[in-house]
Amino acid sequence: MRHFRALIPYFRRHRWFYVFGVGALLGADLAQLILPQVLERFVNTVQRAGAVQSDLWPYAIALLVLAVIIFATRFLWRNFVQGAARLIDYEMRQDLFHQFTLLSPNYFNHHKTGDLMAHATNDLQAVRMALSMGVVMIADTAFLITSTLIIMFSTISPSLATFALLPLPLAAVVTGLLGRQIHLRFRAVQDQFSTLSEHVQENFSGIRVVKSFVQEEPELARLMAHSREYFTRNMNLVRIWALIQPLVQFIQGLAFVIALVYGGILVVRGTISLGAFVAFTSYLGLLNWPMQSIGQLVNLIQRSGASLQRLQDIFAERPEITDRPGVTPPATPLRGALRLNHLSFSYPDSNRPAVADVSVDLAAGRTLALIGRTGAGKSTIINLLLRVFDPPPGTIFVDQIDILDLPLLTLRETIAYVPPDNFLFSESIAQNIAFSDADLGREIVEQAAADAAVKGEILQFPDGFETLLGERGVTLSGGQKQRVSLARALAKTAQVLILDDSFSAVDTYTEETILRGLLDLRQNRTTLLVAHRVSTIKHADLILVLEDGRVVESGTHAALLDHKGFYARLYQRQLLEDRLGGAPEGRGA
Repeated sequence: MRHFRALIPYFRRHRWFYVFGVGALLGADLAQLILPQVLERFVNTVQRAGAVQSDLWPYAIALLVLAVIIFATRFLWRNFVQGAARLIDYEMRQDLFHQFTLLSPNYFNHHKTGDLMAHATNDLQAVRMALSMGVVMIADTAFLITSTLIIMFSTISPSLATFALLPLPLAAVVTGLLGRQIHLRFRAVQDQFSTLSEHVQENFSGIRVVKSFVQEEPELARLMAHSREYFTRNMNLVRIWALIQPLVQFIQGLAFVIALVYGGILVVRGTISLGAFVAFTSYLGLLNWPMQSIGQLVNLIQRSGASLQRLQDIFAERPEITDRPGVTPPATPLRGALRLNHLSFSYPDSNRPAVADVSVDLAAGRTLALIGRTGAGKSTIINLLLRVFDPPPGTIFVDQIDILDLPLLTLRETIAYVPPDNFLFSESIAQNIAFSDADLGREIVEQAAADAAVKGEILQFPDGFETLLGERGVTLSGGQKQRVSLARALAKTAQVLILDDSFSAVDTYTEETILRGLLDLRQNRTTLLVAHRVSTIKHADLILVLEDGRVVESGTHAALLDHKGFYARLYQRQLLEDRLGGAPEGRGA
């Protein structure tokens, strides 16, 4: 139950909804408690000698009024209680998504998308059910059972109530013993649902890979295995849940048998009236819903408790990358000058440095290029500059300010980044390009597309810039996705532009066209180019050649060619491949 403490702030915000809702619920229960009293008087009146038809009308009217009251109060409590549950569900969903946005990118490297989606769907739904029907069952059960027992013992027959209710404590024992098993088994069900969701999500995202490798049958077999396990775990849960309801109903049936036999004897003896006996059985019938709801309530609470525990595990996560206490934005806008001061960094759980003793000083508006084999440390430097991982203190500076002393928001607003995966959203092309600012004018969007050499191709689509893209931009070719991603960065007003292998999917002619167009744009922006092709970076002001995280060569294009080292050999090899026309498009060194 300790997990439910996390819901207290939500309850406080919407307490009046619950106060009015539970009040309406208790009003309906009170009307139901009065009904047997009316029935008792009705039966006694019918039995009474000399009763006439006119004696029955008051009871008919009373029953009608009570029915209207029950209808109105049930309508009200459903609106208030379920409405509050929906509001809390909405707020928790917002909080969960906000928590996802706060977590560091590294968190998502170790948690599957399907599992995170399951938290936002099934787990929140289970919690919402506890906040609506769970609250109703708790209030309804407590009030009806307490009130009914008081009335049965105080106004009808204590001995009949005692004997008839003897089996009912067994229901509490049954639900208590089985409730823990429901919690554990529902947690297992939710965990397997996450696995199943992840498998389905991956297959939808990678359907082209599945088809191209003719793996439909093996992937279907894997899905069936996950589904079978999900079915098995659900059946394990259902067996426990299915056991509670029949046992509770059987125990309640025993109570009815005792009431009918012993109550009938008391009526024959004249100890209680027939009307009192009818009222007693009516009250015993009123206990039908509370007793059944005990089983449902235990099932609901245990399910929601398991889901809330899974959600709390996420809310308990703390982002690895945060602002230092007391950091404030700089007094003047950043210009974009960069300095790496003996930068060394190793990834967690790795003894090998990804970057070792890298130093460079780049004035604002200049261009730095990074080149080297795969794993040389190029992307690590970019990730450290973006603070995907925190660099050691005193190693990376923007305008002579340690980036650890800059607010994350300020740092990342200063940078326009084109990632190598070129992720696009399932929105229009215009919305993707204007992602940094939804209020960007169309002329800025179109100019950015023109600078990225993709405007002409966009205009050839029937809907132009309003063309809706599929998931991850699947409706575009690889080169088009890369250039739209580039246009998105160019449309952002930022002092630093990072192009991380951003021309691998375009041909050399298009690449040259884009780079020529970027020359003017780069005059006012500090630019970092990460590439495998020398042609991409030959106009950079400074080129760093990396090998095993270390700078092995540095200088301009001309100076590095004169050095006749790795860079010169790479250039000659790529030049020969281009002349022979045999280099695959986008091939890296």
